[in-house]
Amino acid sequence: MTFQDDEPELAGYEPTDGRTRRGHRNPWLLRVVVLLGLVGLVLPGILTTMAVGNTTAQRACEIWVAYMAPDSPSSQARFEVFGPGTIGWECYTEGTFGGDAHVASLGLIPGTPNIPRVGIDDGVSES
Repeated sequence: MTFQDDEPELAGYEPTDGRTRRGHRNPWLLRVVVLLGLVGLVLPGILTTMAVGNTTAQRACEIWVAYMAPDSPSSQARFEVFGPGTIGWECYTEGTFGGDAHVASLGLIPGTPNIPRVGIDDGVSES
């Protein structure tokens, strides 16, 4: 019995100089395709999150401005890293002559503001 009979899958195998048979461009092309695929999967999620956060911040800012400065002509929510509050959305009133005034910090993930209601009977009676 010979060595080739023990392992028939190696019959006819001739060792090479260690290089792969693929070209030197193939690994770079594969890396580019994988990178484009990852960007294609992650980027839409990031853009959607930013768009929803922007819309929510604008609506929350309108509510805050209507409560804190009802005479203000308009409001604007901005995402700021070094704003008056922590990192996140900040709400400003836009005045024509007085400039912008900070109204509230909306946080990193803005939501519906929890504004105290004035004049609503909360079950406490005055006697």
